[in-house]
Amino acid sequence: MAMTQVDRDGMRDAYCDVRDDKSECNWAVFKYDGSQVMLAAKGETFDDFKSQFEDDERAFAYIRLQTGDEMSKRSKFLLVTWVGTEVSPIKKAKMSTDKALVKEILSNFAVELTLESSNELDHEAFLQELRKAGGANYGTGIRD
Repeated sequence: MAMTQVDRDGMRDAYCDVRDDKSECNWAVFKYDGSQVMLAAKGETFDDFKSQFEDDERAFAYIRLQTGDEMSKRSKFLLVTWVGTEVSPIKKAKMSTDKALVKEILSNFAVELTLESSNELDHEAFLQELRKAGGANYGTGIRD
């Protein structure tokens, strides 16, 4: 198996786009093209995000979600490692070293998840993980 390469410029551009509050882009998915990890898709909606993953694929994703309470809203970021259930054991094992290359660029995130089933691509579950990682949750539930 060839040494994995990362399209650093393409990945960095998509990462900056997701992080930019002025951008409509809320997520970017990076997939393997041979031995190179490169941008496969980016977009706005969570439903579009969920549709990017197949059982026979490996991928990385960077996603922005809105968190906070009625007093303050904040953008938080997740790094997702996707290893579909039909990926070979050798390719699964290689993901940990490849993830280190990806994290050199996708470096700022509150939560990191490793997923393998489309059932795990759940917006509310992602938000819950971000809330847990964020610590205190001071919302009163009332906004004047």
